[in-house]
Amino acid sequence: MTAQIAFTVDPWCVREPELRLDVLGTTESVFALSNGHIGVRGNLDEGEPHGLPGTYLNSVYERRPLPYAEGGYGYPESGQTIINVTNGKLVRLLVDDEPFDVRYGTLLRHERKLDLRAGTLERVAEWRSPADQEVRITSTRLVSFTHRSVMAILYEVEPLKHAARVVLQSELVANEQLPMPASTDPRVAAVLESPLAPLEHDRDGNRLTLIHETRRSGRRMAAAADHLIEAPEGVKTSMETAVQENWGRVTATATLQPGQKLRLVKFVSYGWSSERSVPALRDQVAAALTGARHTGWDGLVAEQRAYLDDFWAGADVEVDGDPDLQQAVRFALFHVLQAGARGEGRPIAAKGLTGPGYDGHCFWDTETFVLPVLIHTAPDAAKDVLRWRHSTLPKARARARTLGLEGAAFPWRTINGDECSGYWPAGTAAFHVNADIADAVIRYRDAVRDEEFDRTVGTELLVETARLWRSLGAYDRAGKFRIDGVTGPDEYSAVADNNVYTNLMAQRNLRAAAAVCRRYTDEATALGVTGKETTAWRECADSMYIPFDEKLGVHPQSEGFTDHAVLDFESLTDADYPLMLHMPYVQLYRLQVVKQADLVLAMQLRGDAFTAEQKAANFAYYEKLTVRDSSLSACTQAVMAAETGHLGLAYDYACEAALMDLHDVTGTTLNGLHMASLAGAWSTMVGGFGGMRDHSGTLSFAPRLPPELKRLSFGITHRGLRLRVETDGAEATYTLTDDASTLDLLHHGQRVTLVAGEPMTLPVPPTPARPRPQQPHGRQPRDMRAGS
Repeated sequence: MTAQIAFTVDPWCVREPELRLDVLGTTESVFALSNGHIGVRGNLDEGEPHGLPGTYLNSVYERRPLPYAEGGYGYPESGQTIINVTNGKLVRLLVDDEPFDVRYGTLLRHERKLDLRAGTLERVAEWRSPADQEVRITSTRLVSFTHRSVMAILYEVEPLKHAARVVLQSELVANEQLPMPASTDPRVAAVLESPLAPLEHDRDGNRLTLIHETRRSGRRMAAAADHLIEAPEGVKTSMETAVQENWGRVTATATLQPGQKLRLVKFVSYGWSSERSVPALRDQVAAALTGARHTGWDGLVAEQRAYLDDFWAGADVEVDGDPDLQQAVRFALFHVLQAGARGEGRPIAAKGLTGPGYDGHCFWDTETFVLPVLIHTAPDAAKDVLRWRHSTLPKARARARTLGLEGAAFPWRTINGDECSGYWPAGTAAFHVNADIADAVIRYRDAVRDEEFDRTVGTELLVETARLWRSLGAYDRAGKFRIDGVTGPDEYSAVADNNVYTNLMAQRNLRAAAAVCRRYTDEATALGVTGKETTAWRECADSMYIPFDEKLGVHPQSEGFTDHAVLDFESLTDADYPLMLHMPYVQLYRLQVVKQADLVLAMQLRGDAFTAEQKAANFAYYEKLTVRDSSLSACTQAVMAAETGHLGLAYDYACEAALMDLHDVTGTTLNGLHMASLAGAWSTMVGGFGGMRDHSGTLSFAPRLPPELKRLSFGITHRGLRLRVETDGAEATYTLTDDASTLDLLHHGQRVTLVAGEPMTLPVPPTPARPRPQQPHGRQPRDMRAGS
């Protein structure tokens, strides 16, 4: 059993063998279902009790003012918060007029299971009512990958000992009451009460429709539900339907004998738009329901399984030696897929659609952590996210003008492309988001070879991000191109000069922009790019200043960072973490303390800019300073620990990243899953122990395994080909599964050519032995095996 929440360890599912109300909010996030368009938390079918109700539509948000004690030029005026839309999950049960509520009567059995191959959430409950009536309830819920707008529920109830009058109430509820957050943690979302204004409500037989509009942001959304009721032959059922502006209900009643079942199939469809009319939305959700009913429950289940069978065939990661890690990595991949599979031109938020944490905002996490996974496992989903970024270019250009810069300045946190960060040192100054977007464009281009995308979306994104760097930076008297006054990935060091991560990623951005303009001259000309401009980009890149501390033999995270005093870690206790909730930023900014991997992340993404000796020295130096107050950190530290030969440490960090939510490591899973850490679980396997890099456009692998793992196998899609890599630590086997294809790659620096159907096995060189580096006092990686 895994720690804390006690999920049963299983390679293909996450099972909760008994209901624990004390961790209900966390399990609601773990059991969330989504397809990138619709997201529903794993709330109990009857709605209560709950930790945090949640039904979300990607990019349906409400505006709220951003208060400032003292305003300033260029500060964002309003924020955006994802809202809880109309709840279609609700199915209430009454047994002989006694409401089924797990807090009353006796819960004889309760089990929930998230099936990672079927893409469903299953529940079985046996309950004795206060009147001594026993019933069994089974339900299965899915959010369809093949029907973008559809969620469906199968709900069955049967009496176990005596005849019972059973009443099912299936509901649509808008503006349901939400619990007020008890935390001042900025990672917790704002609560907006009754954000939906009613526009229309209707009923037609067993079909309910509610249409609303957000009061400030002008998002119209429609929800509709249709119902199929089945009872044994000879059992009479009665139906009633009622609807009001914020509420609709279909009621089914039957008297059942023991062993007889009343079966409800509920189809729910959602749609939204900021432009389409009420009739258009009404017709949209009606059509989606008609399609779902035509497919039927069994058809939806079969399509869901087929979709996931295809996904797992190309993307599965197999881990021998640690069953917890095996389960966690597949759980992570499943949720990353859910976050983007059917987003289709919408963002992937830091919590996906599993909770309201961070107000539902998208950060740089998406391009840097999530998209590398999707690029190699579900490339169309990755392209959709980049198309969304491209659609926000007008807002990014306008933001750059406000800041007195050229090109585009993409927001630190957003839903629709507007900057939503009210704290500019960590927000506006984090210009590296531009380079992170450019990096994702480059990786997608190299892995997918999508010329149409590269020529249009890719070219414009690379050009406008490159223009920002040229206007933001400046040459010093030594002829070096400097980028001063920026915040890198480490938010405990703000507004610093020449952050190495930012400068190296900007360098990659500038070179890629110049190259793409050479390939697509017509598109470059249409964007106003001149030969003089591309020459300037190359000169900026070639002259980029990368600080190096000769005395210490390491790269400072930013210029002068290694001259700062080191935080007194010995004086701190567990209660002092995370530091941002217990120390003022003005203190953190002047010390050597790292919230999350920054320079180490630069070595992962721009490994071509460091020697092996520099990587080893840098990694050891920053291990002593990194406190991992961000869930983004452990996965990067795992990848670079593996590359620099610290395989045991890499394993510890890999477990922490992979189990971030299954063990609720940060205590914040209630508010949604940590998508970047889940994506990082894949990176620790593929990029860490598999050693996959794509710095030069040619895939390279350097597989190594820690003693705890006996075998690792993973699949990726690259340039339309499916590749499987398998290693036992002594040798590695590469297999192309596509017909009549070849692929060049590097194995520990050796260039080889794979031929489809001809697996190639190569020896793995021994790992150099190095002493294990130290972490700050009390901040060693968690021993997930002990549940600490």
